[in-house]
Amino acid sequence: MAREQFARNDDWISSLMAKRLNVLALFAHPDDAEFLCAGTLVLLADRGATIHIATLTAGDCGSTTLPASKISALRRREAARAARMIGAQYHCLKSKDLLIFYDRPHLKKVMELVRRTRPSLVLTHSPSDYMIDHETVSRLCQTACFGAMAPNFKTGVRRPEPPLEAVPHLYYADAFGMRDILGNKIHSTLAVDISSTLKRKEEMLACHESQQAWLKTQQEIPETIMTMRNLARQAGKRSGFRWAEGFRQHLGQGFPSTNLLKELLGPLARQTALIG
Repeated sequence: MAREQFARNDDWISSLMAKRLNVLALFAHPDDAEFLCAGTLVLLADRGATIHIATLTAGDCGSTTLPASKISALRRREAARAARMIGAQYHCLKSKDLLIFYDRPHLKKVMELVRRTRPSLVLTHSPSDYMIDHETVSRLCQTACFGAMAPNFKTGVRRPEPPLEAVPHLYYADAFGMRDILGNKIHSTLAVDISSTLKRKEEMLACHESQQAWLKTQQEIPETIMTMRNLARQAGKRSGFRWAEGFRQHLGQGFPSTNLLKELLGPLARQTALIG
């Protein structure tokens, strides 16, 4: 019976990939996806998925020396370069740092993006995080995934995309440092082994050269690659992998209950114990 079940799962996954599985990684700022889920995106891209990496902002506050227009243009180029490394497409919704709100204009932007990219799988920020921009994007993403099927929700663009046919599987990446806005530990429930993709994750993160000095002076992050590796090592300790990325699946009413990420990645994805 178990063998037959695995065979059916394999057939379903093969059918899904044959239809070009779309994956949307929706985050607040350029380099967020690279820090939090790039290793998983590489694994999915290598399995034939179409990857979309999107940010609400272009990172206009990410410099103490360049004006907003110049740092925004630079960071969009960096994000697009990182996405191209895995054959992904980069989207920027042109909001402003620290001015991401849960309101009608932002929700319409995110809803239209979800309908345009038509994902079966969505990765986004933790609902509780050290930065309000991240938390707000998480809420916007949850609502957009839930409401993307509703034809009566109008996004207001001239040529809107049609509603989705199904609610996507939604996963929250670990918060930075695996702690919530009050500094309490957050326990992911699924770990993805990124040992085979860590190098490519590093290369994607290295595209964001403009943030080295900014993160060092503003957030006391001495070196981005080293910091990312430390986070991946911490996630790995809880799961038995050497290097990992952690996720929690949104299982609220109306969302899929099947663990698509686990099914797609097989032994590379593992349920994690609720330990410190």
